[in-house]
Amino acid sequence: MKTPVFTGTCTALITPFQPSGSIDYTAFTRQIDRQLESGVDALCVCGTTGESSALTVQEHVHLVDYCVSHVAGRCKVVAGSGSNDTAAALYLCQHAQESGADALLLVTPYYNKTTQTGLIHHYEFLADRTELPIILYNVPSRTGMSFTAETYRILSQHPHINGTKEASGDFSLLAETMAFCGDELNVWSGNDDQTLPMLALGAKGLISVVSNLVPEPMAELTHSYFRGEVEKAQELQLSYLPLMKALFSQVNPIPIKAAMAELELDSGNLRQPLWAMDQKPLKELRSTLRAFGLLS
Repeated sequence: MKTPVFTGTCTALITPFQPSGSIDYTAFTRQIDRQLESGVDALCVCGTTGESSALTVQEHVHLVDYCVSHVAGRCKVVAGSGSNDTAAALYLCQHAQESGADALLLVTPYYNKTTQTGLIHHYEFLADRTELPIILYNVPSRTGMSFTAETYRILSQHPHINGTKEASGDFSLLAETMAFCGDELNVWSGNDDQTLPMLALGAKGLISVVSNLVPEPMAELTHSYFRGEVEKAQELQLSYLPLMKALFSQVNPIPIKAAMAELELDSGNLRQPLWAMDQKPLKELRSTLRAFGLLS
């Protein structure tokens, strides 16, 4: 049995950029502090929501260093360290370990992709060369490839592979994986709108985009479930579905940064090629924010 890296809600942090294009560390500090005050269980730095694919290597490693140092043990820090280049991923993994991060989040290789056999060798190579627990990340809508349940079963046998962030939306894959792997592979929801059904199947929590905007209810969704208050978790899941939908109306993190900007929450600029939200979905997003009492 593998102890999960965290149980509950982890916020996949945005990265705020200044108009000049540099990282706004003052705003980033406020983001971290707001999350910690809201009771989340972990923070993920340099993930998809943090625009990791648009960061330089120097920016990436400095963000991880800064986040770990500022959090100072107050919650778990998961460092996004994945790449489509195994050697580059290894560098990011080893740096994250040196920084004091608690775990690694490793997305499947994208663009050049690989076979299932290649996936196994990629992750075993990395897991053999780090002491940190690894969270796999399955998001085929972005990467163009997915784990199979059998690949999950093989990788779950490695002592450093702790679990997976499942954002495939494939509940058949999820159920088969959990049946194959049991307690040897922890699972976290990678889709805010699918959290409760995944918890019901045995997931250990959520790695959330929406909690950048509303951390308290997203933390309470998982916390209430684990307290046995399933009806309260159900109420939160269903009541926040319109907001979740609005925050994924365009490519993440475009809508979450737009929503945070509307609420003056230090979201900063996007980094190209991402661009400002289109007017029609932005208008709909504003309407949703007003409906939730977040925007006057």
